Amino acid sequence: MSTSALPEPTEPADAPDPGGAPGTETGTETSTETSVPSGPEAGTPGRGPRRVLVVWTVVLAALVLVLDQLTKWWAESSLTVGDDTIPLLGSLLGLRLIYNPGAALSIATGMTWVLTIVVVAVVVVIVRMVSRIGSRAWAVALGLLLGGALGNLVDRFFREPGFARGHVVDFIAYANWFVGNVADIAIVTAAVMIAVLSVLGIGLDGTRHGGDEAPEPDAGAAAETGPTTVHAEGEEER
Repeated sequence: MSTSALPEPTEPADAPDPGGAPGTETGTETSTETSVPSGPEAGTPGRGPRRVLVVWTVVLAALVLVLDQLTKWWAESSLTVGDDTIPLLGSLLGLRLIYNPGAALSIATGMTWVLTIVVVAVVVVIVRMVSRIGSRAWAVALGLLLGGALGNLVDRFFREPGFARGHVVDFIAYANWFVGNVADIAIVTAAVMIAVLSVLGIGLDGTRHGGDEAPEPDAGAAAETGPTTVHAEGEEER
């Protein structure tokens, strides 16, 4: 009597590999792990490496300082104290040399020592802020502010009548309002930029404060959750 050979049992084609690594595709089941950027540099426009931003700030401050001192040297060699204003834009803008012992708008003319100490303190604060900078806009603002403060501080230290009592060279006449210099322009521009950045809620590190940004994900919670499993349409989760 003859017998027919029985077929050997076969494993189902869609059986998952028990030893497979997480995240591999098995049949119609696909596991994907989504990486969410985190940290102060994630998702913030206008950001750059902190070291580069510090270099930008220092270079801009140096340029403002050099330009301020060169224009003051030119003013002293080309203009004379007491002469009439040389018009540049009619009566709105002109050139007139003066030596200012006080602050802007000739305020506190009898307190040169105090003003010098205040400016030194401001420079120290700016330098400390630069070390924590994380925004290109803040780099420009602080570079202008630092360069302008140093430009006038050089005059306080090294011009007549003596150390820390020197008078600042002003030569840009704005109508009949006041006379300033390049350092003053940099300081005013920086003040406007800082005011705008503060109104917009952009912090020194470049992060935007307020309710516009979604909170960053909790790194610990993300680690506990593990990879996300996405199933093909129509398949039940195993």
